Amino acid sequence: MEKLVSLRGTGRFGVRQIAIIGMLSAISIILGLSGFGFIPLPTAKATIMQIPVIIGAILEGPVVGAMIGLIFGLFSIIQSLTAPNILSFAFINPLVSVLPRVFIGITAYYAYKWTRSKHEGVRIGVSAVVGSLTNTFGVLTMIYVLYAAQFAAARGIDLDAAIQVIYGIALINGIPEAIIAAAISIPVVGAIKKRYRN
Repeated sequence: MEKLVSLRGTGRFGVRQIAIIGMLSAISIILGLSGFGFIPLPTAKATIMQIPVIIGAILEGPVVGAMIGLIFGLFSIIQSLTAPNILSFAFINPLVSVLPRVFIGITAYYAYKWTRSKHEGVRIGVSAVVGSLTNTFGVLTMIYVLYAAQFAAARGIDLDAAIQVIYGIALINGIPEAIIAAAISIPVVGAIKKRYRN
Protein backbone atom coordinates (compact mmCIF):
# COMPACT_ATOMS: atom_id res chain seq x y z
CA MET A 1 0.00 0.00 0.00
CA GLU A 2 2.94 2.34 0.65
CA LYS A 3 4.12 1.71 -2.91
CA LEU A 4 0.65 2.66 -4.18
CA VAL A 5 0.75 5.98 -2.34
CA SER A 6 4.26 6.85 -3.52
CA LEU A 7 3.42 6.12 -7.14
CA ARG A 8 0.39 8.39 -6.92
CA GLY A 9 2.54 11.16 -5.57
CA THR A 10 5.24 11.00 -8.26
CA GLY A 11 2.83 10.89 -11.18
CA ARG A 12 4.84 8.04 -12.74
CA PHE A 13 3.21 4.86 -13.92
CA GLY A 14 4.22 1.58 -12.34
CA VAL A 15 3.55 -1.82 -13.87
CA ARG A 16 0.27 -2.13 -11.98
CA GLN A 17 -0.95 1.31 -13.11
CA ILE A 18 -0.17 0.50 -16.74
CA ALA A 19 -1.90 -2.87 -16.41
CA ILE A 20 -4.99 -1.25 -14.85
CA ILE A 21 -5.15 1.40 -17.58
CA GLY A 22 -4.98 -1.31 -20.24
CA MET A 23 -7.45 -3.64 -18.54
CA LEU A 24 -10.10 -1.04 -17.68
CA SER A 25 -9.76 0.67 -21.07
CA ALA A 26 -10.27 -2.70 -22.75
CA ILE A 27 -13.38 -3.33 -20.63
CA SER A 28 -14.83 0.03 -21.66
CA ILE A 29 -14.17 -0.68 -25.34
CA ILE A 30 -15.63 -4.18 -25.12
CA LEU A 31 -18.75 -2.76 -23.47
CA GLY A 32 -19.13 -0.38 -26.40
CA LEU A 33 -18.46 -2.91 -29.15
CA SER A 34 -20.63 -5.65 -27.67
CA GLY A 35 -23.61 -3.46 -26.84
CA PHE A 36 -23.40 -4.50 -23.18
CA GLY A 37 -22.35 -0.95 -22.35
CA PHE A 38 -25.93 0.22 -22.85
CA ILE A 39 -28.76 -0.73 -20.48
CA PRO A 40 -32.24 -0.28 -21.99
CA LEU A 41 -34.60 1.80 -19.87
CA PRO A 42 -38.25 2.68 -20.54
CA THR A 43 -37.34 6.10 -21.97
CA ALA A 44 -33.67 5.79 -22.98
CA LYS A 45 -30.50 3.72 -23.02
CA ALA A 46 -28.20 4.25 -20.06
CA THR A 47 -24.49 3.86 -20.76
CA ILE A 48 -22.12 2.22 -18.28
CA MET A 49 -18.97 2.75 -20.35
CA GLN A 50 -17.81 5.47 -17.95
CA ILE A 51 -17.66 3.06 -15.00
CA PRO A 52 -14.15 1.66 -15.75
CA VAL A 53 -12.87 5.26 -15.78
CA ILE A 54 -14.44 5.90 -12.36
CA ILE A 55 -13.07 2.66 -10.91
CA GLY A 56 -9.56 3.37 -12.20
CA ALA A 57 -9.63 6.90 -10.78
CA ILE A 58 -10.73 5.77 -7.32
CA LEU A 59 -8.19 2.96 -7.16
CA GLU A 60 -5.14 4.59 -8.73
CA GLY A 61 -5.67 8.34 -8.81
CA PRO A 62 -6.69 11.08 -11.23
CA VAL A 63 -3.90 10.57 -13.78
CA VAL A 64 -4.75 6.90 -14.27
CA GLY A 65 -8.46 7.78 -14.42
CA ALA A 66 -7.75 10.49 -16.99
CA MET A 67 -5.74 8.06 -19.14
CA ILE A 68 -8.58 5.54 -19.15
CA GLY A 69 -10.98 8.37 -20.01
CA LEU A 70 -8.67 9.43 -22.85
CA ILE A 71 -8.79 5.95 -24.37
CA PHE A 72 -12.59 5.84 -23.89
CA GLY A 73 -12.85 9.15 -25.73
CA LEU A 74 -10.57 8.09 -28.59
CA PHE A 75 -12.65 4.95 -28.99
CA SER A 76 -15.74 7.17 -29.31
CA ILE A 77 -14.11 8.98 -32.23
CA ILE A 78 -13.21 5.72 -33.95
CA GLN A 79 -16.72 4.38 -33.39
CA SER A 80 -18.25 7.56 -34.82
CA LEU A 81 -16.10 7.22 -37.95
CA THR A 82 -16.66 3.49 -38.48
CA ALA A 83 -20.32 3.21 -37.39
CA PRO A 84 -21.79 6.69 -37.82
CA ASN A 85 -25.12 7.73 -36.34
CA ILE A 86 -27.18 10.91 -36.17
CA LEU A 87 -24.70 12.64 -33.81
CA SER A 88 -21.41 11.35 -35.26
CA PHE A 89 -20.65 14.80 -36.67
CA ALA A 90 -20.21 15.97 -33.06
CA PHE A 91 -18.39 12.96 -31.66
CA ILE A 92 -15.55 13.11 -34.18
CA ASN A 93 -14.53 16.33 -32.41
CA PRO A 94 -12.20 15.54 -29.46
CA LEU A 95 -13.69 18.47 -27.50
CA VAL A 96 -16.96 16.50 -27.41
CA SER A 97 -15.80 12.91 -27.25
CA VAL A 98 -12.44 13.07 -25.45
CA LEU A 99 -12.24 16.11 -23.16
CA PRO A 100 -15.30 15.30 -20.98
CA ARG A 101 -14.15 11.67 -20.68
CA VAL A 102 -10.71 12.75 -19.44
CA PHE A 103 -12.44 14.88 -16.80
CA ILE A 104 -14.45 11.85 -15.57
CA GLY A 105 -11.31 10.45 -13.94
CA ILE A 106 -10.36 13.78 -12.40
CA THR A 107 -13.77 14.67 -10.95
CA ALA A 108 -14.41 11.11 -9.78
CA TYR A 109 -11.11 10.95 -7.92
CA TYR A 110 -11.49 14.30 -6.16
CA ALA A 111 -15.13 13.62 -5.29
CA TYR A 112 -13.93 10.41 -3.62
CA LYS A 113 -11.03 12.16 -1.89
CA TRP A 114 -13.03 15.14 -0.64
CA THR A 115 -16.18 13.30 0.50
CA ARG A 116 -16.11 13.26 4.28
CA SER A 117 -17.75 10.05 5.37
CA LYS A 118 -16.74 7.15 7.58
CA HIS A 119 -18.52 4.80 5.18
CA GLU A 120 -16.39 3.80 2.22
CA GLY A 121 -19.49 2.93 0.21
CA VAL A 122 -20.75 6.52 0.50
CA ARG A 123 -17.43 7.91 -0.77
CA ILE A 124 -17.38 5.49 -3.70
CA GLY A 125 -21.02 6.20 -4.49
CA VAL A 126 -20.53 9.98 -4.50
CA SER A 127 -17.48 9.55 -6.73
CA ALA A 128 -19.41 7.37 -9.18
CA VAL A 129 -22.32 9.81 -9.36
CA VAL A 130 -20.02 12.82 -9.91
CA GLY A 131 -17.95 10.99 -12.53
CA SER A 132 -21.01 9.75 -14.39
CA LEU A 133 -22.65 13.18 -14.42
CA THR A 134 -19.37 14.69 -15.63
CA ASN A 135 -19.63 12.40 -18.66
CA THR A 136 -23.30 13.13 -19.37
CA PHE A 137 -23.32 16.89 -18.85
CA GLY A 138 -19.81 17.40 -20.21
CA VAL A 139 -20.54 15.71 -23.53
CA LEU A 140 -23.97 17.30 -23.98
CA THR A 141 -22.75 20.76 -22.98
CA MET A 142 -19.99 20.58 -25.57
CA ILE A 143 -22.52 19.47 -28.19
CA TYR A 144 -24.70 22.46 -27.34
CA VAL A 145 -21.82 24.96 -27.30
CA LEU A 146 -20.23 23.74 -30.53
CA TYR A 147 -23.05 22.18 -32.53
CA ALA A 148 -26.40 23.55 -31.39
CA ALA A 149 -27.50 24.41 -34.94
CA GLN A 150 -26.42 21.04 -36.39
CA PHE A 151 -28.03 19.22 -33.48
CA ALA A 152 -31.31 21.04 -34.04
CA ALA A 153 -31.19 20.27 -37.77
CA ALA A 154 -30.40 16.59 -37.14
CA ARG A 155 -33.31 16.33 -34.70
CA GLY A 156 -35.66 18.40 -36.85
CA ILE A 157 -36.30 20.97 -34.13
CA ASP A 158 -35.98 24.74 -33.83
CA LEU A 159 -32.64 26.09 -32.65
CA ASP A 160 -34.38 27.71 -29.67
CA ALA A 161 -35.55 24.28 -28.53
CA ALA A 162 -32.10 22.69 -28.76
CA ILE A 163 -31.09 23.54 -25.20
CA GLN A 164 -34.29 22.06 -23.71
CA VAL A 165 -33.88 18.88 -25.75
CA ILE A 166 -30.18 18.50 -24.97
CA TYR A 167 -30.59 18.98 -21.22
CA GLY A 168 -33.77 16.91 -21.26
CA ILE A 169 -31.62 14.07 -22.59
CA ALA A 170 -29.05 14.84 -19.90
CA LEU A 171 -31.65 14.42 -17.14
CA ILE A 172 -33.40 11.40 -18.66
CA ASN A 173 -30.12 9.58 -19.28
CA GLY A 174 -27.87 11.14 -16.67
CA ILE A 175 -29.78 10.31 -13.50
CA PRO A 176 -30.24 6.57 -14.25
CA GLU A 177 -26.62 6.35 -15.46
CA ALA A 178 -25.37 7.90 -12.22
CA ILE A 179 -27.45 5.53 -10.10
CA ILE A 180 -26.27 2.49 -12.08
CA ALA A 181 -22.66 3.69 -11.90
CA ALA A 182 -22.88 3.93 -8.10
CA ALA A 183 -24.62 0.55 -7.80
CA ILE A 184 -21.85 -1.15 -9.80
CA SER A 185 -18.85 0.82 -8.51
CA ILE A 186 -19.55 0.40 -4.79
CA PRO A 187 -19.25 -3.41 -4.65
CA VAL A 188 -16.52 -3.63 -7.31
CA VAL A 189 -14.23 -1.01 -5.78
CA GLY A 190 -14.99 -2.31 -2.28
CA ALA A 191 -13.95 -5.84 -3.28
CA ILE A 192 -10.75 -4.67 -4.98
CA LYS A 193 -9.77 -2.48 -2.05
CA LYS A 194 -10.35 -5.39 0.31
CA ARG A 195 -8.06 -7.49 -1.86
CA TYR A 196 -5.42 -4.72 -1.74
CA ARG A 197 -5.56 -4.71 2.05
CA ASN A 198 -5.22 -8.47 2.24
